[in-house]
Amino acid sequence: MAGKSDSPDGISGQEIPSVRLSIDGRVVEVPRGTGVVETALQAGIEIPVFCYEPRLGPPLGACRMCLVEIEGLPKLQAACTLTAQEGMVVKTAAGSALAAEGQEAVLEFILLNHPLDCPDCDKGGECPLQDLTFRYGPGTTRMAFPKRTLDKPIPISPLVALDRERCILCYRCTRFSEQVAEDGQLVAVNRGANSYITTFEDEPYRAHFSGNVIELCPVGALTSTVYRFRARPWEIQNVPTVCGLCPVGCNVWATTREGKVARILSRNHAEVDGGWICDKGRFAHDHLLARDRIREPLLRVRLRGFEPVTVERALEEAERGLREAGGPVVVAFSGSETVEQAAAISRLVREGLGGGTALLPDAVDPSLDAFRAPLSAIGRAGVCLVLGDEPIVERAPVVDLWLRAARRAGAEVVTVHPAGSLPVPPGSAPAVAAALAAETPPEELRDLHRALREAPRVALVWSEDDPTGGRHLAALAQAISGPEVGAYLAPRTPNGRGVAAAWADAGEGPGGVPPAEGEVGVLVVSGAEAIDDPRVVALAERARFVLATSMFMTEATGQAHLVLPGTAYLERDGTTVTLEGRPQRQRRAVQPPCLDELELFARLAERFGLDLEPWPHVGVGDDAPLPPRAEGSAIEAPPAPAPLPLDGGFRVLRYRPLFSGPAVVRVPQLGFQRPHPEIELPLAQARERGIRTGDRVVVGSNGATRELTARVNRRLLPGVARIAAEHADGLDDTVEIVPVAT
Repeated sequence: MAGKSDSPDGISGQEIPSVRLSIDGRVVEVPRGTGVVETALQAGIEIPVFCYEPRLGPPLGACRMCLVEIEGLPKLQAACTLTAQEGMVVKTAAGSALAAEGQEAVLEFILLNHPLDCPDCDKGGECPLQDLTFRYGPGTTRMAFPKRTLDKPIPISPLVALDRERCILCYRCTRFSEQVAEDGQLVAVNRGANSYITTFEDEPYRAHFSGNVIELCPVGALTSTVYRFRARPWEIQNVPTVCGLCPVGCNVWATTREGKVARILSRNHAEVDGGWICDKGRFAHDHLLARDRIREPLLRVRLRGFEPVTVERALEEAERGLREAGGPVVVAFSGSETVEQAAAISRLVREGLGGGTALLPDAVDPSLDAFRAPLSAIGRAGVCLVLGDEPIVERAPVVDLWLRAARRAGAEVVTVHPAGSLPVPPGSAPAVAAALAAETPPEELRDLHRALREAPRVALVWSEDDPTGGRHLAALAQAISGPEVGAYLAPRTPNGRGVAAAWADAGEGPGGVPPAEGEVGVLVVSGAEAIDDPRVVALAERARFVLATSMFMTEATGQAHLVLPGTAYLERDGTTVTLEGRPQRQRRAVQPPCLDELELFARLAERFGLDLEPWPHVGVGDDAPLPPRAEGSAIEAPPAPAPLPLDGGFRVLRYRPLFSGPAVVRVPQLGFQRPHPEIELPLAQARERGIRTGDRVVVGSNGATRELTARVNRRLLPGVARIAAEHADGLDDTVEIVPVAT
């Protein structure tokens, strides 16, 4: 017999032969190659495990908790390392006294030196070791000698603490570091009873995904310094929601206690995140408790700055300011709003105030919807092409994990940027996409051109701020005829795609562009991140009335006439749209200190004769499917601009780090993840100037200078210097770099 495998991206797989086997007397039929542990689950039988975790790659059989008896074999076998075979007869601990004795012995050995500190352990109450000991372990212990004790806790980073005496050496954490994140920073040293987990060269565990090892740990050996001793399982609630800190939209659980968010856990969505989340999404929630947070409306008062006012007074002042200002109305969106929140602001401006224009943080061309595919399809692609100057791990970190999974599966992953596998000058992504879409590409692109057309599956990723990027990406996807193609544009903001759609739906089309000069009547600044657009502050200086919503004071709110308290994604209920185009439900985990922006703008709209209820809710559930692909049509890409020449000096390539922004700045434990004040230099030019990694250099342009630390990058294209945007203030696009005299 045979079964057909259907992949989540809708592409049918090949016929896979089936096998029959018996587990505790139950006959099960599964596709050949299925593991015995999964086969048992399909039969409704649990085989307990510690080290086994399918997302970590091939099993190790390290803990031996899954011992089973196989008919015809003389010894007990680790079920996690076995695949189902035709006619196999398996007996678990429930049906085999020998297997039960083996499992009991394994648990007794694991507990030999394990401290019995469950009441104090953060894992207590939700610990696999605790649960399996109750269900499968011996009722008493034969060990009367003192247990081994070690120093605790060992801070392997400011975010993760290690209690070595609790470790059972399942190697889940080291396997994640080595085989999933591929950072190689967690390692096991020594052998036998002297083995222990540590970081490479005892350096702090500084990686984008380090917090995942906390969830993977089946005991309380690895714990979160942010959550440590903060709550117990019986006094918390877990709310299903979606992370709102990057455009991936990872599914998460928000753990709350006494009305405050205590931690964030992953909530596996196999098509979106595969069960992993980055450290920003996991640990940045504490910014909700920041002391400098705006918790009530603030009204500008002459000579005295701002003073707190009631919500009713704030709405009265907002109505007066909007009615009396006159002139053009401009909305500056941050891209972190929910679809409903953006729709409320858009309808107020376009219907209640008679129209306006908007600064939209991201623009996604609708032609990309013809090549929509789940993020998980990247991991199954034969060729992955990443275009754009922005490192994808900084913009959409989980996409980087899918690309690594594809590479491990044998895919060719080509990155096109100044430090990529195909090094090109900054701003070359449109030209490269256009060349690859042509029938006859340049000589240096012909191998890649051929590979894209011959691969059975292709993933195209765009990671750069370019208004024409979506069109170029769609045109390239259309030109690759034959294979299944998925196209992914990574916006700069978490819900820029949903915000743009909400603004367009509230009126006719995009609504024009803000006036380049002259006075502005009203400027509505939505969210602290809106000031990432340099035009916002300039518009605030020209506006007669500025209405801002923000969690914190910024350069724009400092010029506002009225500031309404903003909310974080954990305090909102609504819809967000991922970079794939998947609408997802964002649930409120805790109450905000004031009314949220949606209700504030709805009550303000009532004063202009608008009824915004019921909200334009997309109505998605907690496990949202990806909408089907749109009908394709002929796509014509716009002309590709020529990249800027690299002639003289260094061309500055700025990037926005993942660990930046108001949420990260206000969580002390995340401080070490923020980018150091350093500048990356190409190897050849660093050698010419006698500069080595760690040296101090002076970076200058037009009389302005900054002193930074050099880091030599062997892959960086000559003539390019890369620097985090927050450390590039005051620098022009071209700079000179000289070592600091010692």
